[in-house]
Amino acid sequence: MADPMRVRAAEVNGLVDVKVLMRHDMETGQRKDAAGKVIPAWFITNLVAKVGAKEVFKAQFGTAISKDPFLNFKVKGPKKGDEITITWFDSRGETRTDRALIA
Repeated sequence: MADPMRVRAAEVNGLVDVKVLMRHDMETGQRKDAAGKVIPAWFITNLVAKVGAKEVFKAQFGTAISKDPFLNFKVKGPKKGDEITITWFDSRGETRTDRALIA
């Protein structure tokens, strides 16, 4: 399984600022290794953020995203103490889910 994401979420005046640092190699399928062989594409394809059962953010990624991507978004509605869940899915079928309490 991939390394944990670093998820931070803070509510100020009804708006929650969410910051996510994802550990992932994000290979494009265009680089070559030392032997000259193409390194297969391997990247995060989708990401979903939920507070409880409610989906509050969704994203689709492609090969143009850098290694260990950072994502920052804002969402209205959740309150301090609510739990936000971030899940990503990648092109190999792997997935990672991490949670954080909103401060």
